[in-house]
Amino acid sequence: MVFCQVISSIGFSSVFPFLPLYVKSLGSVTGTDTEILAGLVFSGQALSMAVASPFWGALADRWGKKLMVERAMFGGALLLGLMAFVRSAEELVVLRTLQGAITGTIAAANALVAAAAPRERSGWAMGLLQVGLAAGVGVGPVIGGAVADAFGYAAAFYVTSALLALAGVIVAFAVREPRAAGEGARRPHPGFRSEWRHVLGASGVVPCYLLRFIDSLCRMAFIPILSLYAFELLADPAGVNGYTGLVIGVSSAAAAAAAVFFGRLGDRLGHRPLVFGCALMGGVAFLLQVATRDRAGFLLLHLFAGIAHGGIVTGVSALLARYTDCGEEGAVYGLDNSVNAAARALAPMVGVTIGLFLGYRAVFGAVALFYLAAALIAGRALPRPGPSCPAPAP
Repeated sequence: MVFCQVISSIGFSSVFPFLPLYVKSLGSVTGTDTEILAGLVFSGQALSMAVASPFWGALADRWGKKLMVERAMFGGALLLGLMAFVRSAEELVVLRTLQGAITGTIAAANALVAAAAPRERSGWAMGLLQVGLAAGVGVGPVIGGAVADAFGYAAAFYVTSALLALAGVIVAFAVREPRAAGEGARRPHPGFRSEWRHVLGASGVVPCYLLRFIDSLCRMAFIPILSLYAFELLADPAGVNGYTGLVIGVSSAAAAAAAVFFGRLGDRLGHRPLVFGCALMGGVAFLLQVATRDRAGFLLLHLFAGIAHGGIVTGVSALLARYTDCGEEGAVYGLDNSVNAAARALAPMVGVTIGLFLGYRAVFGAVALFYLAAALIAGRALPRPGPSCPAPAP
């Protein structure tokens, strides 16, 4: 599943570098401004995923979590392949919105791994998945940009579609769902609302979702203004794009390494104190970014912010597994993915609005306050996890 996570995240992220340019090259048939359509290409996908993820998650508990992973990957392969044939930006927006509703590979993979891994090792397992995701997101844009430059936009979508189909085939033939999850899919289940109420009523789940929302919001809020802020730090404007990419790359690499380290450490020492410490680290790192005017110092602080993010991502995922009942992993991580998608849809607007009215530095200050609020939530609202579920049968 980690290997499939790498392949699928390469596929999905490979279109990021040129998607706005693809929108402009297609043009609008309704006269809508292409900048607005470029924004809808991203926000439409995130919003539809936020709506659909809880339903797919609940279905995973009924019909099997492996089936939902296959649905996400094969569905993504079909929709990304169709994007090579669109004739207008509006058609691309529609397909991207359908992509958000049909896919959701991260939530599906989390649910399957959470059901298969022993609960006391959930931090290690979730950390490995996060490494796979980060590795794919780091490599995907490079591959997609190079293919688009060499062979055109359509070729990049062909490659993306093929990668997702390959990941789906690997899951179909090389991944075996635990017997407990398969048996649970055949037992009678409560309705969607009853299952969601049961999950949300479990002690510690709502604070975990709140922490997920804050962390995802913080990770995306500064992205729209990062390259603009880089102009204030660099003497040579020609190096802005490279420096911006370096900042994002260093932060992502640090998050991936921290996810595995803190996941394994949390399995031994407990994830609650580590989530609190990482949230506090994130708040301090972004607070110092408000004051720094040195590009090397800014880069170093983003490295620490990436470490904090990696610890929070893994810790929250592991705690969700510990706070909820066995057999509910689909609903748990479907709701989790919905919260994450909603934060990603809202974050760019929050960052741009703060930057427009208060300046770019205020964006980093706001992110710092969000992280400090997360530390307060982690310190006061996260209960001690109950006993683990029995290990699933092979």
